[in-house]
Amino acid sequence: MDATKQADLGLNLTIKRTRKREFLTEMERVVPWAALVGLIAPYAPEGKRGRPPFAVETMLRIHFMQQWFTLSDPAMEESLHDVPLFREFAGLNWDTPVPDETTILRFRRLLEEHKLAPQILALVNELLGAKGLMLRAGTAVDATLIAAPSSTKNASGERDPQMKQSKKDQQWYLGMKAHIGVDADSGLVHTVRGTAGNVGDVVDVVEANTLLHDEEAEAWGDAGYQGADKRPDAKAGVRWNIAMRPGKRRALDKTKLVDDLTDQLERLKASIRAKVEHPFRVIKRQWGHVKVRYRGLAKNTASCTLLLALSNLWMARRTLTGAQA
Repeated sequence: MDATKQADLGLNLTIKRTRKREFLTEMERVVPWAALVGLIAPYAPEGKRGRPPFAVETMLRIHFMQQWFTLSDPAMEESLHDVPLFREFAGLNWDTPVPDETTILRFRRLLEEHKLAPQILALVNELLGAKGLMLRAGTAVDATLIAAPSSTKNASGERDPQMKQSKKDQQWYLGMKAHIGVDADSGLVHTVRGTAGNVGDVVDVVEANTLLHDEEAEAWGDAGYQGADKRPDAKAGVRWNIAMRPGKRRALDKTKLVDDLTDQLERLKASIRAKVEHPFRVIKRQWGHVKVRYRGLAKNTASCTLLLALSNLWMARRTLTGAQA
């Protein structure tokens, strides 16, 4: 935002380009604000009674900042009072009211109630497809565990009953699993499913075929997806490329031609499959989504879906900003 617009907002802002400012500037450019507002506006309150509602775009910008910076509803309200950069991004003046935590909560519930997170993901992918970024010839699938609090020190005195135990690397975790299908060429997410973090890889195999979009000819998965192609819901015409079990691969004798070629094939499959890790890196390492933020599977799945939609825009930002330039 240029100096004139800053002055119009009544903000006294530093000129230093901090990492947060650079990040928000990039997301300002690549998020299709008008299209998202058009998607959400039909469900927004009309404001015929009571105080006038805040603009949908303002609330959407605030909701996105909550997700990017892992802020609770009260913390988001306080940040709007304390951080000029956040008010600027939301389009708020210092002499205008700031949404309170209840207003922020209601907007999130509006998105959840009308299941708008999957629609936002579909809208973003439609935009990326129009730019030639979603080739849809192949899909790589994977799942990640998102931990849940194990403490019972809460209002109900019990853990979230929808979060389940899962074992990984000889250690137990409580939480949910986010299952994703990504475009094998670009690494962009096209499908998201949320389940309880059930023990073992059985859930991964069950979810495998639900992560396909029915247009691909090839699918890739790690060793945990063994048997996905033999399930009753397996898609006709899709060839699964599943990684060899680690123990079997370690037993290969690379001095033998067949074993050496097998190992090279496994390396090739791993290089394609690795793209499915990129969205997880963005939401977990860059945006800090390592623990569930709400109670209940549906709410956390919606949050995860929205974050992965935004991660698509983040990973494609150079192409999108290049096209705009």
